[in-house]
Amino acid sequence: MKHFIIPAAVALLVISAGESRAQNHAKMQNEKTDHIMVLPKDIVWKDGPGSVPPGAKMAVIEGDPTKAGLFTMRLLLPANYEIKPHWHPADEHITVIAGVFHMGLGETFDKSKGHEIPVGGFAVMLTGTRHFAFTKVETIVQLHGMGPWGINYVNPADDPRKKAQ
Repeated sequence: MKHFIIPAAVALLVISAGESRAQNHAKMQNEKTDHIMVLPKDIVWKDGPGSVPPGAKMAVIEGDPTKAGLFTMRLLLPANYEIKPHWHPADEHITVIAGVFHMGLGETFDKSKGHEIPVGGFAVMLTGTRHFAFTKVETIVQLHGMGPWGINYVNPADDPRKKAQ
């Protein structure tokens, strides 16, 4: 009977220690009060950003794309929308939320080289990757990455910021 008491006592200590760790973890999680929960009905669309052609709408979901740190934003792009070849100073992550997004690689805008990304599709453009995008139907993409976010056009004449001047 002594042989059963020691293993049982050890098991109780291990279980108690596990419960204590779990309770401490739960307590730490409960003390953390900051969180973000965004429902589609709460999204506020605004014009812009000015670095893409007119007609796009944007909604910043988290963070500030103009500052250092993580950010998440959504872009609502109208049908038959084009973003000419460009690159970003940091990795760009795209998830298609609605519609169909088309992306292609290279320094020349060529729709025949575009790849169709349907709802739920995901793409990553690594820093400096030359690429272009277009839509055929209204499309919403979620873009996230590390700020500050930027867009540099391969051909400066394609930059809408320069056309506005």
